[in-house]
Order: sequence, then structure tokens, then C-alpha cells
Amino acid sequence: MNFLSTDTEYASKPVKVARIVTLILSFLGLYLLLRVLFIGDEQIEMGAAVGDFGPVSSFVGLAIITLLLTTLVTLLFALRDIFRDRKTLRKSLLAIGLFLGAFLIAFLLSSGEETPMKDNQVLSAAGSRMVETGLKLFFILVIVAFFLMIWGGVSRIFKPSGNA
Repeated sequence: MNFLSTDTEYASKPVKVARIVTLILSFLGLYLLLRVLFIGDEQIEMGAAVGDFGPVSSFVGLAIITLLLTTLVTLLFALRDIFRDRKTLRKSLLAIGLFLGAFLIAFLLSSGEETPMKDNQVLSAAGSRMVETGLKLFFILVIVAFFLMIWGGVSRIFKPSGNA
């Protein structure tokens, strides 16, 4: 079975465990999907009318568990790879620092005032400031991305090619 092979460079114990859990969740999801499909819409609707969401609830629960596990495993492997190499760690910390700097600039440029909303609620001044900060941060990041794309394209034009 190539899926669980130890020949790949990443086939460490955590990777093997992740693969096995993936297989188990896949088969469990397939079982729950077939269960929902074979029960039929009418039976599920009748059960839902009396508050019994059994097969659908278990399917949704598995989806939530899968999402949480996927997020956790992705974060763990990403952090593991970042901390393995000093150069990668330095670049990651620099990127985080630049992002926090952009957030600080957006926060300092934002003001907050109480804002009435549609449902007769009032958005607090702090909440309003955070919304404005998010919007300004988005625009700062769009502008930075735009200039980085232009800089990358221009630097490729003037870069000497090795084909000549």
C-alpha cells in the first residue's frame, strides 16, 4: 500500500498517524453519507419534525471534527517545518512583524464612533474602530501586493537571462 509507504522523506510517525486517521475518517464519512442517502429525504424530514436529526447530525459532527483535525494537523506540520530551519523561521517572523506593523498603522489611522445598526442595536466605538482597522488593513495589503507584483515583473524584465 503506497499510501502508508515509508519510502518518502516525510513518512515519519506523525505523517503515518495522520494518514491512518485520514483513512478512518474517509471510511466513516462514506458510511455516514451512504446511511443518509439510504434513509431518504422523507424519513429525515419526518425525524426532523419531531427533533430527531440523527444521521444528519452525525454527518455534520464528523465534518466539524474533520475540519478541526485538518486545521490542527496543518498548523502543527507548518510550525514543525518553520522551526526546523533558522532561515525559514527568520522569514516567518519578519512576515509576522510586517503584518503586525501594517495592523498597527491601520489601527492608528482609524477612529471609532458609535454607529446605529438596522436592528436597533448600537455598534460600540471600539467595535467601529476595529471594523475600520480591518478595512484599512485590507487596503494596505492590497496596495502592497499590487506594488510587489509590479516590482516582480519589472525586476524580471531587467534581469539578465542565462540563455544568451
